[in-house]
Amino acid sequence: MARARNTICIWYDSGAEEAARFYAETFPDSAVTGVFRAPADNPSGKAGDVLTVEFTVCGIPCMGLNGGPAFRQTEAFSFQIMTGDQPETDRYWDAITGNGGSESACGWCKDRWGVSWQITPRVLMEALAAGGAEAARAFAAMMEMGRIDIARIEAARRG
Repeated sequence: MARARNTICIWYDSGAEEAARFYAETFPDSAVTGVFRAPADNPSGKAGDVLTVEFTVCGIPCMGLNGGPAFRQTEAFSFQIMTGDQPETDRYWDAITGNGGSESACGWCKDRWGVSWQITPRVLMEALAAGGAEAARAFAAMMEMGRIDIARIEAARRG
């Protein structure tokens, strides 16, 4: 099996395979491509336990490592998923938060494994890139949101 030269490695306590399968079911161009078991006992598990999982999220190669509880997820790492419309935004937001995840602010949420996600409509990024007063209004609107409401962003852009 050919492996990507650069892969994002995400540390999980013990749910790497379950997380990877959830991502593969939720996002397009995503799949679980390999599940590898520990050849011997180790600090985070026993011989035969799932140790690493290779997967893709929206075409990005990743590896999940079941490393035990030594390290926790933080918002310092997140997946940013660009969306085209409100139904797509809602679908991903609801999938993540509705599967044991939690809501946060400004389009951010966490999945049940603690991994942070930014569910970001393209219209928001376009508004911010426009600069000036348009960007300031869109930014102010975003700062009041959890899930991004595209209609409110578009209204803010118009002033």
